Amino acid sequence: MIEIRLFAPQDAEQIAQLFHETVREINVHDYSINQVRAWAPDDIHFRNWVEVCANRFTYVADDGGVIAGFGELEPTGHIDCFYCHKDYQRCGVGRQIYQAIEAKAVELSVRRLFTDASITAKLFFQRMGFSVVAEQAVTRRGETFINYAMEKLL
Repeated sequence: MIEIRLFAPQDAEQIAQLFHETVREINVHDYSINQVRAWAPDDIHFRNWVEVCANRFTYVADDGGVIAGFGELEPTGHIDCFYCHKDYQRCGVGRQIYQAIEAKAVELSVRRLFTDASITAKLFFQRMGFSVVAEQAVTRRGETFINYAMEKLL
């Protein structure tokens, strides 16, 4: 059974690996090889993930010690990183993480959740009740990506 819990520092290495593998193996269906390499470069720094995840409400889907996904909520209502492990796609893990995030947002009296969703994640967020505000072109490490500014009023 998958447990949704808050991030712990010992999760950082698995989260960094999950992010890298998901972008490289799942998002590559919607973005070019060069784009996913810019998005998830080979030089992952685990310590950076500890700092980022610890300073947000980062929810982790823990399947007996295997991290199946994670999502980050900032106190402003911004959902930053939100990824499901490549082996846990389309089996409800993302929905469970999202429900924890939304419950925390309600607890914090956040009135609006917002995110910059990839082409890959757009449909998921629409299923969670988000609307597209705008299509955006963003540049990372010399590559330009299409993503979507999305929001949900609570």
